[in-house]
Amino acid sequence: MAKVIVWYDGACPLCIREIALMRRLDARRAIDFRDIAPSDALCPLDRQLMLTRFHASEDGVILSGAAAFAAMWRAIPLLKPLGLIARNRLVLGLLERLYNQFLIIRPRLQKLLG
Repeated sequence: MAKVIVWYDGACPLCIREIALMRRLDARRAIDFRDIAPSDALCPLDRQLMLTRFHASEDGVILSGAAAFAAMWRAIPLLKPLGLIARNRLVLGLLERLYNQFLIIRPRLQKLLG
C-alpha cells in the first residue's frame, strides 16, 4: 500500500487537535503528516492554497477538501469504512459541500481554540 501524505497547518489550533487524533488512530504509521506552517516548508502546490484547504496525496494523486479527508480515513483501519463510502461520488459531493460550509466557520473556531 502506498503511503498517504497529509499536509496540515501546524499554526492552526483546530488542525493541530485533529492531526493529533489522526496520529493516535494511525497505529500502522500509514500516513506521513507534514506541517506546512513554517514559511520554508516544502509544498507540492501553492503554500497559501494548501493552508486554506486540507490536502492529502493518495497513490501519488494530490487531493483537496473532502476527497483528501477520505484518503486519510482510508489509511486508518478504524475510519476506512467511511473513506470507502466516500468513494461514492454522491457521498463525496455531500461531504465536499459540508466541508465548504465548515471553511466558512473555521476562522471563528480557530479563535475559540487559540
